[in-house]
Amino acid sequence: MEQPMLQPRLKPITLETSLLKLVPMTMQHLNDYCLAGNYPQVWQHMPLNRSASHDIARPWMQEAVDEMAQGLQLAFITLDKKTNKVIGSTRLFRCNEKDKSIELGHTFITPEFQRSYVNSHAKYLMLKHAFEHLKMVRVEICTHENNQQSRNAIARIGGHFEGILRKNRRAPNGDYRNTAMFSILDEEWPQVKQQLLASGTNQEEFEHVST
Repeated sequence: MEQPMLQPRLKPITLETSLLKLVPMTMQHLNDYCLAGNYPQVWQHMPLNRSASHDIARPWMQEAVDEMAQGLQLAFITLDKKTNKVIGSTRLFRCNEKDKSIELGHTFITPEFQRSYVNSHAKYLMLKHAFEHLKMVRVEICTHENNQQSRNAIARIGGHFEGILRKNRRAPNGDYRNTAMFSILDEEWPQVKQQLLASGTNQEEFEHVST
């Protein structure tokens, strides 16, 4: 008997710690998305600056918003809670419900907040959601083969380097990139979680208390 197709079950959700908030992307974030991302160093390993203008960012964001409505991905806008400023974006996507895997990526952080608490807090929230709520067994994190800063950051939070996928992704201009593939498995999550919690001033900063 043919097995019924498994439908994606990704539902928009707000995730937050005491310092950071990940909110579902909407088209109302268009201007702030461009302001946060329009820096050459953010896109140096990509063939296209997705934040260069509203005309470039709009279809990219609209695709994400449309796929969220279909349960195919979770696209987040990253907010600094102290200033309520948009400081980046990130996503959970390519959800494979059958094999319980998902990819974490399409991430950028405005230069002012790079090498700060932002990456560890965002990864903590997304990995916790993937493993503890969506019950995934594998989270993939990919980056450009030559993006050493990103590769170091992924390894630092506990990502296991699996190798280089050659000509793995095709850009809008037709160019191909080699992708550095990292993964975190469900049995590794408790240790990765503790590493992330230990990266802050105290574990309480990763908590969110509703007021």
